[in-house]
Amino acid sequence: MSFIRTLMAGIAAASIATPVFAQACLPPAERAALDVRAVQSQLMVIALSCGQHDDYNLFVTKYKSALGTAYNGVRTHFSRNGGQRSLDNYITSLANAHSQAGIAQGTLFCQNSVPFFQAALAQTNAQGIAALATQYNLANPISTPACAVRQAPATVQASRSKPAAQPIQTAQASPVATR
Repeated sequence: MSFIRTLMAGIAAASIATPVFAQACLPPAERAALDVRAVQSQLMVIALSCGQHDDYNLFVTKYKSALGTAYNGVRTHFSRNGGQRSLDNYITSLANAHSQAGIAQGTLFCQNSVPFFQAALAQTNAQGIAALATQYNLANPISTPACAVRQAPATVQASRSKPAAQPIQTAQASPVATR
């Protein structure tokens, strides 16, 4: 009886711990959502530490839709990987990592952050915002890369519906015999 209890306890523990096991890769949309969230977190730390509240508010207003979509993507990720508590821990860990990076820079943090804020405000879409996370090497507790996007095989239906064009035949001149 104790063997069965031990086995059942092991299975239960494994099923509970499954979200903690590292994934080999993330769906590209989830990776992008985590990166957008990292950029937003970094900008929030800059705003609070350097008094750039107006710039942060401009960023949030300008990208309200993209930030909402990204947050939903992050929530989707954590709904499959640990739930609300894991989501809360992620957001806290992200902010703490960015704050610690700022503390490590000391008095240069605000000066060093100006180009990042300008780059964030210059983006035109969520993909551009997400790319900043990699470009500026932002800390992110989840560093799992995006899965490769598989290309659909090329269709050959177009070549089946029409016969291929035939090369134009041209008359060739006969060689002229020389004496």
